[in-house]
Amino acid sequence: MSQDEFRSEMLPGHLEYEPPTLDGVGVNGNGARPRDSVDIWDQRVAKGLAFLRRRLAGAYEVDDFGFDADLTDSVFFPLLRRLYRDWFRTEVLGIEHVPDSGGGLLVGNHSGVLAMDALMLSVALNDQHPAGRHLRLLGADLVFSVPVMSELARKAGATVACNPDAERLMSSGELVGVFPEGFKGTGKRYVDRYKLQRFGRGGFVSAALRTGTPIIPVGIVGAEEIYPMLADFKPLARLLGVPYFPVTPTFPWLGPLGLVPLPSKWLIQFCPPIPTAHLTEYADDPMVVYNLADQVRETIQATLLDLLEKRPDPFGH
Repeated sequence: MSQDEFRSEMLPGHLEYEPPTLDGVGVNGNGARPRDSVDIWDQRVAKGLAFLRRRLAGAYEVDDFGFDADLTDSVFFPLLRRLYRDWFRTEVLGIEHVPDSGGGLLVGNHSGVLAMDALMLSVALNDQHPAGRHLRLLGADLVFSVPVMSELARKAGATVACNPDAERLMSSGELVGVFPEGFKGTGKRYVDRYKLQRFGRGGFVSAALRTGTPIIPVGIVGAEEIYPMLADFKPLARLLGVPYFPVTPTFPWLGPLGLVPLPSKWLIQFCPPIPTAHLTEYADDPMVVYNLADQVRETIQATLLDLLEKRPDPFGH
């Protein structure tokens, strides 16, 4: 009896025999993981080993501000992408408005109790921009007064929010990110969501004018819903020396679990840049600075309203 006749006789309907798999879900019929999965894990292990070799050999650079691009790309961004892609399902619009090279000042709205919007903006710029650019964030003094947080912030590219540092970074061709609302933005209550707070004295505009750097307004929708702030327990905030102590639907009631952000849907839109090269001589003119800051603020507010119409459901897809 031939092999084909045997199969026909023993397996009705000419069904081909497949070896059993260990988990019953083997794609290639032999119980092994799909080749693509193996390749992905091989690549991850190879990248991890290469990263360790660079760290041990000191084959990486840290700039004058403490920015460690190798650590940021190899460790920080892979962790943040879990939130960016899977948890917040972030969509980016207008990335073409960010220049491929040269300095720029990105000005965004601030919200969400914790500065998660700054981190997601950094990932968006690095992942979506063709040049994979890094964002050098300007942070409040409080960020750099906490030992571990200060070190991590500097290694990720952040520096103290002061004009000399901002001007130096932009003059060297870096993209600088600033959130003029500061703690007034992150600490506002949920009832005031997506209503921009005062921009202060417009110091960011002066820095852009002195360097002739374009200002790129950015609207971010999604951060307001991750920690809906219902109240601010001011006595405890003063005791701890922080700007506010948030009370949300989950914090402090659930303890550490209350720090898990809600999975809101995020939209980030980069607006057309506002040129400043023709206004450098007016860097110290209060009226010019104020008018330009107001223009940026109105642009961001209009962008937020437009994005909210595109995202009617805060937790939808």
